[in-house]
Amino acid sequence: MKSMKLIFSILITVVLMSSCGIHSNNSINTNNNITNVELNKKNFRVVERVKGQSTATYVFGMGGIYNKSLVEIAKNQMFENADLSGGAKAIVNVTTESHLTFVLPFFYKKTVTVSAHIVEFTD
Repeated sequence: MKSMKLIFSILITVVLMSSCGIHSNNSINTNNNITNVELNKKNFRVVERVKGQSTATYVFGMGGIYNKSLVEIAKNQMFENADLSGGAKAIVNVTTESHLTFVLPFFYKKTVTVSAHIVEFTD
C-alpha cells in the first residue's frame, strides 16, 4: 500500500510539473494597407532578415496583454530593427509566428515573433 501511495504521488507530481507548448505560423499578409512590390526582375538583392518579438505572461489567468497588441509590439520592434533609411529598400515575406507555453491552470505564456526580409533595389 505504501508503494502505491508513492507511485501515485510521483505520478501526480509529474503531471502537475509538466508543461506543454503549441506553435503556429501565419505567413499570409494580414495588413489592411497593402503595398505591392514586384520582384520579377533581377533588380534587387536581399540585404538581411529582421525580426521583432513580444511576450505576455499570465499567472492564474491574470496579466499580459491581448494578442493584437502582441503582434503590434513585435511589428514595431521589427521595423525599428529594419533601418529602412538610405536607399530604395522594402520589407517582404512578412511572417507572424505564435508560441504558447503553459502549465494549466497556473501559468500561460504567449510569444509572438514577426520576421521579414529586407530587399534593396539596385536599378
